[in-house]
Amino acid sequence: MSQTAKPAFLLNSRGVSRDLDAYVVAARFSRDGRLAGFALGDGTVWLAPLAASTDWTQVTAHDGAVLDFAADPTGDGFISGGDDGKLVRVAADATVSAIADFGTKWVEHVATHPIDNTKGLIAASAGKLVRLFDHTGRALKELTHPSTVTGLVFDARGKRIGASHYNGASLWFVAAKTDTPRKLEWKGSHTSILIHPEGDAVVTAMQENALHGWKLPDGAHMRMSGYPAKTASLSFTRNGKWMASSGADAMVIWPFFGGGPMGKAPLELAGGDGIICAQVAANPRDEIVAGGFTDGLVVVADINSSRVLPVVPPQHGPISTLAWSPDGTRLAVGSETGFAALIDFAKH
Repeated sequence: MSQTAKPAFLLNSRGVSRDLDAYVVAARFSRDGRLAGFALGDGTVWLAPLAASTDWTQVTAHDGAVLDFAADPTGDGFISGGDDGKLVRVAADATVSAIADFGTKWVEHVATHPIDNTKGLIAASAGKLVRLFDHTGRALKELTHPSTVTGLVFDARGKRIGASHYNGASLWFVAAKTDTPRKLEWKGSHTSILIHPEGDAVVTAMQENALHGWKLPDGAHMRMSGYPAKTASLSFTRNGKWMASSGADAMVIWPFFGGGPMGKAPLELAGGDGIICAQVAANPRDEIVAGGFTDGLVVVADINSSRVLPVVPPQHGPISTLAWSPDGTRLAVGSETGFAALIDFAKH
């Protein structure tokens, strides 16, 4: 048997980590890139200033679990939705302020978009309803869907918002005076949604271990199947050339160029050992993608060279969330067991 050296995980030399004692629902970075936030299943949020790696602060955001979490569109904090029916703002100074109350309905999905340095949009879904707010929390409109909203996303310019639901997805123009959605139909249960950075395609994950897509504006269908498990995570590279996906024993990377993804085989990176990839996150600057697996392993792979860097060893429970900082130099990691980490990829 050949002897192989143990991989040098970047967490050991370039990372800080904490055990937060609850399921990490989502990790995000603030818009200004100065703060990381970890939202937990126990209703708390941990704020981690990047300039002071050991000075983490715990904040109670919800009376119940955090269900979704996003960067504040204009500020230095975060927007959080919970199963207590509350939509709240968690500021960098650890103060929590209410934006909206959905009553007994869970706030399951949250999306934000920075229009510019002083304005932004906030969207939240509960059941079939999506409420849209400006950056101050002022209600703008309500959008009703045919069934429970399962995913929520703004396009790259903040002009449209997309929602996945049973039998397809709906696209709405944010500033429309008459709210009539474009309906993207395909029978079945759609569980999440992503819009291409150029705005010319929409992709949803489905309950049946497959992805479905629509090319815009003609609405042509795209079908991406063959996954052994459900796809919980989708992420486009910065220019939309590639789309990374979870749900297989590798990071599955679909080409969205040259007529793809239809008729094109995807790349499979960092796989082959039978362990399912649970989370993916494409870097906002370079064509690299992070992948988190159900055994706790986290890697970063270069799409062009297929080179793989080991980041976190497989010993902290299934990875539940990954996020890059706005400048692409830091990676936030969270697991189902409460492990949370920040890894610094900047050149020293």
